[in-house]
Amino acid sequence: MNQPVIGVLAVQGDVREHLRALESVGAKAVPVRRASELAQVQGMVLPGGESTTMDKLLRIFELQAPMRERIAGGMPVYGSCAGMILLADRIMDGQVDQQTLGGLDITVRRNAFGRQVDSFEENLPFAVLRDGEEHPYRAIFIRAPWVEAVGPSVDVLASVTTGPAAGRVVAVRQGVLLATSFHPEMTGDDRVHEYFADMVRRRAG
Repeated sequence: MNQPVIGVLAVQGDVREHLRALESVGAKAVPVRRASELAQVQGMVLPGGESTTMDKLLRIFELQAPMRERIAGGMPVYGSCAGMILLADRIMDGQVDQQTLGGLDITVRRNAFGRQVDSFEENLPFAVLRDGEEHPYRAIFIRAPWVEAVGPSVDVLASVTTGPAAGRVVAVRQGVLLATSFHPEMTGDDRVHEYFADMVRRRAG
């Protein structure tokens, strides 16, 4: 399928930016706030935002259970920053009542890189992206998590290479689930969205 239908969770966070990026790589991008809208998409993006707020809103909008069902059923999902936390099976430094959608066999640490003032950018080697070996990806980290541990079926796609956080994992994939610590929707470089849209196309068959 040349134009996959990909939803963006539209309860909080960088919704418009992800919609634009998905459209730019040939997907039909739609905001999703209801279970009926979720049922119409072939893949989903969980945007950056505030993970505890998004968790609560998923429950308020009665999307938590349908999302878990679609994830268990093999729907491709990409989570950026807070979206990575929502996909993780385990959280460090989470709030007591914080829940996730799960599915991704990783442990993440919330706000691992520090506060808003500690936001930064870095060029990441990212081999799975188009021209990723020749042209590193300029990643933007804002109150970002990092991956503390990965399960045996999780592929590490990118790690920080410089500074005190060198070696920390910031991009992973497990089957049709993709997650990054950083915000590709803010860069103007749509290669991460292109990579995810191709995942959805292949899954749709």
